[in-house]
Amino acid sequence: MKRTLGTCYYPEHWPRDVWEDDARRMVDAGLTWVRIGEFAWSRLEPTEGNFDFAWLDDAIDVLGHAGLKVVLGTPTATPPKWVLDKHPDMLAVDASGAPRKFGSRRHYCFSHQGYRQECRRIVTKLAERYGAHAFIKAWQTDNEYGCHDTVISYSNAARAGFQNWLSQKYQSPDALNRAWGNVFWSMEYPDFADVDLPNLTVTEPNHPHQLDFMRYSSDMVVEFNRLQTEILRQHTDAPLIHNYMGRIVEFDHYAVGADLDIASWDSYPIGFLSDRLEADDDHKRHFLRQGDPDFQAFHHDLYRSVGRGRMWIMEQQPGPVNWAPYNPAPLPGMARLWAWEAFAHGAETVCYFRWRQAPFAQEQMHAGLLRPDSADAPALAECQQVAQEIAAMPDVGTAKAQAALIFDYTSAWAWMAQPQGADFDYFRLCFAVYRGLRRAGLNVDILAPDTTNLDGYELVMAPGLMSLSFALRTALRDTKTPVILGPRTDTKTDHLAIPTPMGPNVDGLDISVVMTESIPPNTHAPLQGGGRFVHWIEHLEGAADPVLRHAAGSPAMVAKNNLYYLGGWPDEQTLDKIIARFVTPMNLPQGLRVRDTDAHRFWINYNPHDVTFEGLTIPAAGVQWTSL
Repeated sequence: MKRTLGTCYYPEHWPRDVWEDDARRMVDAGLTWVRIGEFAWSRLEPTEGNFDFAWLDDAIDVLGHAGLKVVLGTPTATPPKWVLDKHPDMLAVDASGAPRKFGSRRHYCFSHQGYRQECRRIVTKLAERYGAHAFIKAWQTDNEYGCHDTVISYSNAARAGFQNWLSQKYQSPDALNRAWGNVFWSMEYPDFADVDLPNLTVTEPNHPHQLDFMRYSSDMVVEFNRLQTEILRQHTDAPLIHNYMGRIVEFDHYAVGADLDIASWDSYPIGFLSDRLEADDDHKRHFLRQGDPDFQAFHHDLYRSVGRGRMWIMEQQPGPVNWAPYNPAPLPGMARLWAWEAFAHGAETVCYFRWRQAPFAQEQMHAGLLRPDSADAPALAECQQVAQEIAAMPDVGTAKAQAALIFDYTSAWAWMAQPQGADFDYFRLCFAVYRGLRRAGLNVDILAPDTTNLDGYELVMAPGLMSLSFALRTALRDTKTPVILGPRTDTKTDHLAIPTPMGPNVDGLDISVVMTESIPPNTHAPLQGGGRFVHWIEHLEGAADPVLRHAAGSPAMVAKNNLYYLGGWPDEQTLDKIIARFVTPMNLPQGLRVRDTDAHRFWINYNPHDVTFEGLTIPAAGVQWTSL
């Protein structure tokens, strides 16, 4: 696999007389790709039906003739004011019933059919004009679906769309009432037109009502993306990409990815550490200028799965960002480390955001590879170093991982609807398990919930799956790989009801979860021989063999042949001991991680100090590789 670098560029932000020099400097820095156009609708169509493509033609030619490959973005994340004036009800509506306003971005509701028609029109115009352009080597659809809490909308368009979606799914109000258990509290609906959206209720809305609305909302993102890909496929053979975000679970990324060729994501390690990660103050202080040592890796592995093996970083943080609660600068070396970490996890391309820091508007405090005055910013030299190192290293592929983690978006929605504990969060649970696998020095594959083959791994973990797909049940039946299910796996039906018999109902694993407890963060449940559960405890009954017990003697983790059920949320030390039952851990020091390609082992030091391990010294904020 050939590794390449790129950047994100906005020619409409800069005078025409700097474009050639910018393109030359990009090539001199070792960049191959440049993404443009994803926010440019107001310059492409200043008023309805009046198109101006001349400047974009010029920009593409300048960049392409300099030797750069262009990723062209569809501009549907930022509809101009005239579009809103034409469709004043196209805005998303928040849970309090207030519409989002014009004046930033992502100001649309995925359900609004009028806005979808505007998107079809602008995407068609772009596809017809540039679909066969020699310099356009890839396309990006929209920008960062789900960013700024924009998947769930309580608009009139969403209400009408949801009612139609329900009528197609359930066919009759009686079937819906039975599925949702609406006899409880006299919530039965005589007609689909009577079903409102699950917000502004006196107390919590019915959980399956919430879950189905999340399913519907995800389907709207999938439809919105598909309308663009169907148009683009008619005019181009170039790969289609979307740039996902970190810790966004409100829509099914696997379903969106099925219509694309490559999954990319936007990696902002220091920003994410500040506002998207549960960690204590000491952890955040230690990794203040590096980011969490596992958060980026988790998303690399997730999006490699979403992209069916093809993954990019479309936006890589090069310096301080503008949007987090606090925005420190990266340590020297981190812009290089983040790129090589992505490559080690299978990224084909890493694009730094952005080429030049903007001197105006909302992102003017967001660093680029150049300062606003066009002088080199600190990350440019690290970008150049990575380009030189890429040129000197042979092409390599992604190695088969020793461990796998099954990750499911529907389960995330289920536990949003019914957390049962204030700090039970599906992403948090899965990320805690992923961290444990990484602490052991394991390469990890993230698998979709409909995976059909679990063979070839030393260990598979499936925490928090609401229910199991037929494909996964079959894979569990057929595999000899050790699989740890739970906590909270296969304990509900697809409509969030408690099944009879009580779950998990997995062939060959005789166990049932008969009661659950959620406990506050200042308490825990001790286990025999040391260790403890936090956040979540399950009471287990059945004939499976206990392998861990609570302090009082009841089973905490059980096994039948190669299948295991973990009846609680283990703390870090307990999880490490559980993983060590199946693999020999490397016992990595804090902040040091490893990742293998098929030819090299990468040693990645997220610490602000040097680390020596197995005779190798990895400098602070450094990455090294050794041959396998």
